Amino acid sequence: MNTEPSSRHDVVIVGGGHNGLVAAAYLARAGQRVLLLERLPQVGGAAVSARAFAGVDARLSRYSYLVSLLPRKIVRDLGLRLDLRRRRIASYTPTVRDGRPTGLLVDAADPARTRESFRALTGSEREWEAWQGFYGATGRIAERVFPTLTGPLPTRAELRRRVADDAAWESFFERPLGEAVERTFADDLVRGVVLTDALIGTFTHAHDPSLRQNRCFLYHVIGNGTGDWDVPVGGMGAVTGALAEAALLAGARLRTGCEVTAIATDGTGDAEVSYRHRGGEATAVARTVLVNAAPAVLARLSGEEPGPTPEGAQLKVNMVLRRLPRLRDAAVDPRDAFAGTFHIAEGYRQLETAYAEARAGRIPTAPPSEIYCHTLTDPSILGPEALRQGLQTLTLFGLHMPARLFADPAAKERALASSLARLDEVLAEPIADCLATDATGRPCVEARTPLDLEREVGLPGGHIFHRDLSFPYATEEPDGAAARWGVATAHPNVLLCGAGAIRGGGVSGIPGHNAAQAVLEAGAR
Repeated sequence: MNTEPSSRHDVVIVGGGHNGLVAAAYLARAGQRVLLLERLPQVGGAAVSARAFAGVDARLSRYSYLVSLLPRKIVRDLGLRLDLRRRRIASYTPTVRDGRPTGLLVDAADPARTRESFRALTGSEREWEAWQGFYGATGRIAERVFPTLTGPLPTRAELRRRVADDAAWESFFERPLGEAVERTFADDLVRGVVLTDALIGTFTHAHDPSLRQNRCFLYHVIGNGTGDWDVPVGGMGAVTGALAEAALLAGARLRTGCEVTAIATDGTGDAEVSYRHRGGEATAVARTVLVNAAPAVLARLSGEEPGPTPEGAQLKVNMVLRRLPRLRDAAVDPRDAFAGTFHIAEGYRQLETAYAEARAGRIPTAPPSEIYCHTLTDPSILGPEALRQGLQTLTLFGLHMPARLFADPAAKERALASSLARLDEVLAEPIADCLATDATGRPCVEARTPLDLEREVGLPGGHIFHRDLSFPYATEEPDGAAARWGVATAHPNVLLCGAGAIRGGGVSGIPGHNAAQAVLEAGAR
């Protein structure tokens, strides 16, 4: 086997997902010699677009699919050519009341319409008024907390002072979220809609004393100070494409097909990164290594004990349709219902039941899931013929689907069938009748479990956040640049720049930005 000589750089970045690309762009713009190594044939990690079905020209956001947490500061700093489009409809949640199909429609652009939907569903305006108060509080938290994510890590006391609302701090940072939800809302469906943001990719429940649900909820409601989740025009691949372009223009070297096999450092001198590539094996030497991979992966690469494997808890389903399905609730246009987040089996009690079943090792009887149609907001991901045919895409994100459920290879098909069956319950026609077919005549539907994500994208246990999310503050006064920016590891010259960093998670670029700032701050001293 051929072996390349060692190459020397200021920074080597392990992993070419969006956070690694952000770090590469910032550091190269600052004059650093940057080498980024990516195992897969392309950069982008889980934020990529793909033509998933043979002969169907639809570039699906195969894994991650919406953007909320990417700061406008990063977009401006890096000069990204990127269009994030606001969804007019926030959500639609179908249900049955008094034997009649109905639902809750939250129209972000029309408060009067949303208010009427609350009144029609619940019989009064109490829940609407509670909704206004609850999300008014989260909005104020978002305005005060989000700007801190791209600055040095505040202490807990500093962040609490910034929030400046003791009641809100108690509800969202100190006590299990279920207490605030139950205290604020009376309707089971409304409670469930609120709780779903606490369960995305996080296997937990409303009253978990560890507050994992609170941390997940926080990251889902603070994006850019509004909590809005936007559609990336061109798909997720457009986001990482813009980041890769920025990194290359700045002078970073991006190498794909390079699998890192080891990181060696004593923490005082240079670090060595060993990797395999098509031509053989090589070593890159750098003053600093940034790891855009899970902490468990870093431990393995460093020859250390990785500890318990993280566990993802989601089922991702991609579909291409000939047309949108009709709803049992005929009062709602499917183009409204599917443009935002379409909630399935996500009443409060349904969520708790599904969690209990999954925790007991069973695929939930009524799997909770969320669906949206990218093409209603951005048809540009369709080719000319697909546009002419009127094709639409649907993305389903299933909750309470932990990796442990998929040890049996047949479990994925059971989970998919059960999820689609729950969708059929709120439709006026089976979803199977609306699916497009690929060039081989097969229906255009694919599913990805946590085990698939581990195999395809390298996420341990398929955990989309690399490990449990953290609150965005330091529990003690940070010591050193890496700790000040929330990216420290046990090795002074090896930093996290991925979702496993403090203030990581989601398609944000924040850990990449913060790791780059830590490198530059340390170098300036």
